[in-house]
Amino acid sequence: MPQTETPATEEARTRLRWWTELPLIVLVYGCYSAGRLLVRGDVSSAVDHGLAILRFEQHLHLNAEHPLNRLFTREPWLGVPADFWYASLHYVVTPALLVWLFRARAEHYRRARTWLMTSTFIGLIGFTLLPTCPPRLLSAGHGFVDTMAHYSSYGWWGGDASAPRGLGGMTNQYAAMPSLHVGWALWCGLMLWRHGGTRVAKIFGVLYPLGTALAVMGTANHYLLDAVAGVAVMGVGALLAPRVMRAVDLVRARLLPRTAPVAQGTGSPIVSAGCQTSAGERFPRQRQAQLDAGAEPDTSPSDAGEGAPAPAR
Repeated sequence: MPQTETPATEEARTRLRWWTELPLIVLVYGCYSAGRLLVRGDVSSAVDHGLAILRFEQHLHLNAEHPLNRLFTREPWLGVPADFWYASLHYVVTPALLVWLFRARAEHYRRARTWLMTSTFIGLIGFTLLPTCPPRLLSAGHGFVDTMAHYSSYGWWGGDASAPRGLGGMTNQYAAMPSLHVGWALWCGLMLWRHGGTRVAKIFGVLYPLGTALAVMGTANHYLLDAVAGVAVMGVGALLAPRVMRAVDLVRARLLPRTAPVAQGTGSPIVSAGCQTSAGERFPRQRQAQLDAGAEPDTSPSDAGEGAPAPAR
């Protein structure tokens, strides 16, 4: 039996159009890519930031990256899928879920999209203010192996993160803090958990962000604190998304002209092609139409004739 759409879904579909949403998504992703590319930062400061994060984790007795990285380097059956996971799913799962929300959960799409975009822009601020050298680019003495370079013969990437071979100069390898791989994966997981509707969707909603966090650390592309920062960025984005939507609605209301409301059950608000009638004037056949409809005849002086006595009361 086909599922009927709720009024909220119908209203959301009326307000949203794919030909306006698609350019918006492309614009935000273009800003994300351009921001990573343009804000490269100083290499020495990026290395200093990476070492500071590593020392802070050691001070807290946190060391999730080394064991995972050694495991992925030693076991190709884990390392190669993790590299494919890191290089591919970030750019496939998130857009696919946006399309699914737009088509199947239209009433939730706008808030979810605004949340994702707001968090992405916050992440770009982090890349700008804190360029960070990922573990794989630290000197060998720190004990990390770049698994994507180690297993590059298995995939399309080279030794420059997830960039295809020959295009390493088109990516910013120091855009590591916060980890938007983890942040976007968390967003995807929450969308599946909230709106998936099945137990399988909820399971994937839990496994996908967890698997992404393991992949980014095991491939030596992010520190544990990068992943934590990615989660924090998504939390801030979720808090700001309603305010962003209200601000956008306010700007739209001021910029777009308002149309006069039409009363329910009436036709066009324009009467007689914009021509107004004078006081007491009647349209042809109006009196006959009133009589046919059972209305009392209008006995105003204009119809009864000049000097006609008023009806007795």
